[in-house]
Amino acid sequence: MSENIDIVIIGGGHNGLVCACYLARAGLKVQILEKRSLVGGAAVTEEFHPGFRNSIASYTVSLLHPKIIKELHLHEHGLQILLRPQANTFLLDNNQALFFHNDLEATQKSFANFSQADADALPAYYASLESIADILRSELLKTPPQLRGDIKNLAHWGQLLLQTAKLPKSSRQLLASIFSQSASSFLSQWFEHEAIQAAFAFDSVVGNYAAPSSPGSAYVLLHHVMGEVAGRKGAWGHAVGGMGAITQAMLAEARALGVKVDTSCAVRKLEVKNKRVTQIVLENGDSLHAKRVVANVGPRLLFLNMMDEHALPANFVRRMQHYRCGSGTFRMNIALESLPDFKFKPGNHQEQHHQSGIVLAPSLEYMEKAWLDAQRTGWSEQPIIEMLIPSTVDSSLAPEGKHVASLFCQQFQPQLDWNQYREAAADTIIATLNQYAPNLEESIIARQVLSPLDLEEKFGLINGDIFHGALSLDQLWLNRPLSGFANYRTPIDNLYLCGAGTHPGGGVSGVPGHNAAQEILKDI
Repeated sequence: MSENIDIVIIGGGHNGLVCACYLARAGLKVQILEKRSLVGGAAVTEEFHPGFRNSIASYTVSLLHPKIIKELHLHEHGLQILLRPQANTFLLDNNQALFFHNDLEATQKSFANFSQADADALPAYYASLESIADILRSELLKTPPQLRGDIKNLAHWGQLLLQTAKLPKSSRQLLASIFSQSASSFLSQWFEHEAIQAAFAFDSVVGNYAAPSSPGSAYVLLHHVMGEVAGRKGAWGHAVGGMGAITQAMLAEARALGVKVDTSCAVRKLEVKNKRVTQIVLENGDSLHAKRVVANVGPRLLFLNMMDEHALPANFVRRMQHYRCGSGTFRMNIALESLPDFKFKPGNHQEQHHQSGIVLAPSLEYMEKAWLDAQRTGWSEQPIIEMLIPSTVDSSLAPEGKHVASLFCQQFQPQLDWNQYREAAADTIIATLNQYAPNLEESIIARQVLSPLDLEEKFGLINGDIFHGALSLDQLWLNRPLSGFANYRTPIDNLYLCGAGTHPGGGVSGVPGHNAAQEILKDI
């Protein structure tokens, strides 16, 4: 099955596809093993009800790196990405809404309805974030430096210090504090109105099982603004045909480069001898061999579920057992007879807000309570929800006149018995949204429910963690997944990592796959 194969990649998600393309382009013979019947990992488009298709897990575009789009010819393979006509709509109490536009002045005008001081502060806030985001962007396509004194690492550290020294003093202070600061503390330094603070704080809990008051949550806010769409930094967009259009374009490039792709081909375990993978054992009992193996699965899944711990250093296993996974994310896809009729602007005919991200997180207090509820009862009584209705910009996803919506919800305890509580939690989500759009529940034709357990079983996301591991200071950059192993290598000589559990983390960026390929090529 693997005759003359140089590299086997476990997992056909977007990072595995990216890694395969760069390795194949260098002349290597590459084979991808994907357990599902289609490649794409969590970035896939599927029909969840007859006639209704949606991006069933990952659901929006921003972090996909322009270099990867260009070098893998994704547009030539049919990928089309549309900028959201309106960025975000935040649902508030008292039938109000706060709007974020693609235009700064328009957003300031929206802010001024709540606080003129906050409207005036917005340009400086964006500029401050951008100044440090640019430093982090410059590190995206680089392997993190190691904590040792060789020339290469010293040069990397020196370059970073030089970049930081050029920043204004206020930006240097921000950079020094944002990794450990809470989102609520950080945002209170900039804005006074609770709705505006909450709107920005939403990004701090996306995929992060924590409250806005949790130390380190400010960085997660920053992680979500590092992308771009159509040259607009921090913008969000829609892939026509859904997120599967991205991975299908990557698959087309991989096949053009000669990559062998096997679907419905689950890996059970890796056999290791003398610090080398000697056999890849499949679920059907077959086994194969390659000179090098690249894992596009989460670190905990790989090292604790797919390998004998005795093959790994005891200290490494102990550290990996404490690697934190679990984003508290709950996903739903719903088929709709008609568009939601929101109280802040009655009418279910299509408006600009229907084409934006529609977020329910009206205050920091609301978000804190959602977190506390999850600790106490398993999920929040009033969850944090983002609704996206992609059929408003992409008619290919639903029958004429009907719609599909993604519901991306936070604060659901990862370890709960979701086989027992799945539908009850889904009912809570719909009932909560129905308070703001009273026609929603009666408009639902069908729904697909993906609890943290379903995300783990369907996509291999341990505890439903969309990032393959928490984005906290101890698990970022040169600590991702563990300090000493941030260079996409592992304690096993011919085994590498290329997934979201490596630098720079989660999101559909392709960067971990790109960076891993460069390190593998160095070794070869």
